[in-house]
Amino acid sequence: MKNFRLLIILLSLGATTELPAQTLELSSTGKLLDGIVAIVNDGIVLTSELDTEVALIVERLEQQGTPIPDMSALVPQVLERLVVQRIQLQRAERLGIQIPDEALNMALANIAERNGMTLSEMPAMLAKQGIDYNSYREEMREQLAVEQLRQRDVIARINVTPRELDEYLERQKGRGTANEEYKLSHILISISATASSDDIDVAEMKISDIYAKAEAGEQFAELAIAYSSGQNALEGGDLGWRKGSELPTLFADVVPGLQVGQISEPIRSASGFHLVRLDAKRGAEPIMEDQILARHILITTNEVLDDYSAEQKLLEIRQQIIDGDDFAAVATAVSEDPGSAIEGGELGWQGPGTFVPEFQAVCDELEIDEISQPFKSPYGWHIVQVLDRRTYDMTEEVERQQAIMAIRNSKLEEETELWARRLRDQAFVEYRL
Repeated sequence: MKNFRLLIILLSLGATTELPAQTLELSSTGKLLDGIVAIVNDGIVLTSELDTEVALIVERLEQQGTPIPDMSALVPQVLERLVVQRIQLQRAERLGIQIPDEALNMALANIAERNGMTLSEMPAMLAKQGIDYNSYREEMREQLAVEQLRQRDVIARINVTPRELDEYLERQKGRGTANEEYKLSHILISISATASSDDIDVAEMKISDIYAKAEAGEQFAELAIAYSSGQNALEGGDLGWRKGSELPTLFADVVPGLQVGQISEPIRSASGFHLVRLDAKRGAEPIMEDQILARHILITTNEVLDDYSAEQKLLEIRQQIIDGDDFAAVATAVSEDPGSAIEGGELGWQGPGTFVPEFQAVCDELEIDEISQPFKSPYGWHIVQVLDRRTYDMTEEVERQQAIMAIRNSKLEEETELWARRLRDQAFVEYRL
């Protein structure tokens, strides 16, 4: 089942390929315990961890039908990922980031639901796949901790200025790609912030060589696994589907001009040199929303006015309006919702999920111009009148509402790569492979 990690123990990589010697630990009886393949600050990466991770990657590639790179290229890539993960977990621990059991259980319950089961059924299902539930929980806890760390270090620090927003919206008017979606793959040859000109030249030569191989017909996914230092390298560089409005900044002007299957020429950025491949493309449907236009009068309870009195007061107000009083004038005079009272109680056109469930349920049952009986919500007692209903094309409005998020997302990938590279550069790492 997808979303569950298949645990396949690779007893000996040396059985199929020769690897350089590793630092090994022996028990007092001379029995092999484990090996150390990397020292990361004050932590280590064990041979068993590397073997297991390599086995998992190989299994996934086989399931996807992706050619498996030579072990001499794959193993260092997997080890580098483990090193980077260890560095990030160490930082999360130093900052006191902890994932409580409640948050972990919620995340696991979501995974279980996506796989058609309950959380209580998950241990048995994992056991059938040879996966220890407690180990799985701890791995998920680590993933959530790294995500919180990324939220703190990267996402929360990505700012969007009013000028960026205005320029973004203006660009989208002429681009015509905001509602199109692109499935992308990516290769990054990273460069350190302290890289010399010679280092940059080497990286540029390497990306040019990879580009030539890709153009000559070598599989992009295989090249990504073997050479890329991007976050998705071991997934074949797969970035998934991205809306035109959410393309990383450095790809935004390149991707719309690519044909499906085409690979961009090398792109330079602060994090290094990139190649991007357009795997597929599709148009997005217009965003249609059922909306209602309603107005209401709110009466709140207090020490003097209890629920019964508030309900009776609204019954009298409702009858006055039915007898001819103007709803808007009455709402302005007596409603205790300051936001809508000045508008005659009108709430504007609103879509699903805007109102609390109690309020929405009443609105859904009303005919046009009908005034409800008094009802209670968490805010107090109401009467509401539905003035109109419509199905509205929300495409432009949604695009504007999501503009800031899109700008943040377009910066996120580049900022994440830079962040990961900075952490890596600042860490002490000694390889024992």
